[in-house]
Amino acid sequence: MKPSWRYEQKLWRQGYSLVAGVDEVGRGAWAGPVVAAAVVIERAQLPHLRKLSWWNLVNDSKLVAPSVRQRIFSALGSELVWALGVVNNKAIDQIGLAAANRRAVHLAVSNLKIRPDYVLADYVAKLGQTLADAPAWTVVDGDSSIFSIALASIVAKVSRDRLMASYDKKYPGYGFAAHKGYGTAEHRQALGQLGISPIHRRSYRPVQERLSVHLWR
Repeated sequence: MKPSWRYEQKLWRQGYSLVAGVDEVGRGAWAGPVVAAAVVIERAQLPHLRKLSWWNLVNDSKLVAPSVRQRIFSALGSELVWALGVVNNKAIDQIGLAAANRRAVHLAVSNLKIRPDYVLADYVAKLGQTLADAPAWTVVDGDSSIFSIALASIVAKVSRDRLMASYDKKYPGYGFAAHKGYGTAEHRQALGQLGISPIHRRSYRPVQERLSVHLWR
């Protein structure tokens, strides 16, 4: 099932012209930040947007090939207003993952150059009913059912992947460009060989295990 416009259309009919979709990525990674993206779609833009060659390719980022995600990301920058919210690994360790997710989503909406009339967000626990002073509606699996959230998921995914690729150059040997900080056999092996990098989340069990080994040597 591809994401639809059902939620956006309902809000447009109620007079909310500027609707933002929000999603975040990086929850399960052992290293790197949580990144959220907010993308604003105006009702008046829809006839034009539907004519764009990449528009029908939009889906939950997990279901879109990397090359297609890059194509969509590169094209939408000139068509839509969007912004990011980034919460780094140190903040995640300090405030916890749930709070970090909420902070990233709030930051993404707050960083938009225009204030949306309404925000549609993929489900984040205890997110609340407003985001950056705009009313908000959180939807379970919103990235697979709501178009604007699916689009935001692509922006967040591509943005975080690029950030992790830059960390791969700064901290070589961990394979960040390949696994993006998520738990893989290669990542675990690199942790064993190289130890913990400055971008690892020390509150995560696999990283804690490596830290404990280091402390007891």
